Amino acid sequence: MTAQFVDTSYLIAVEVADDQMHEVATRHWQDWLETPSTTLVTSSYVLVEVVAYLNNHRRHSKAVALGNNLLSSKSINLIHVNEAILLEGWRYFEKHSDKTYSLTDCISFVLMTRLGINEALTFDRHFAQAGFVKVP
Repeated sequence: MTAQFVDTSYLIAVEVADDQMHEVATRHWQDWLETPSTTLVTSSYVLVEVVAYLNNHRRHSKAVALGNNLLSSKSINLIHVNEAILLEGWRYFEKHSDKTYSLTDCISFVLMTRLGINEALTFDRHFAQAGFVKVP
């Protein structure tokens, strides 16, 4: 079974009804739930980003619920970013001054490369810029 990386923008789109990509993300997520065809992977940095976003937009209870779901999920493998991955992501960030990648993006790219993952569930153009396939 192949793997896909789950990015912040996808999780926000699934969870926030007024997100411009909500319908696309929700339809895609429902299709995946009906016939899981890939292993899903995300990182503790994505978890932090999503929770911060939701909480900053006055959706604390949704942030807590999503955080608890990700921490206990059987559907999404949550990779905890250790010091080695953080430093490798930081080096990637340093090398790409011509891009507007976030540190979380760079850590995601490092994890995807390490795990041999080519596809990301994302609406963030940075993944395509870095050479990955955006889904949906």
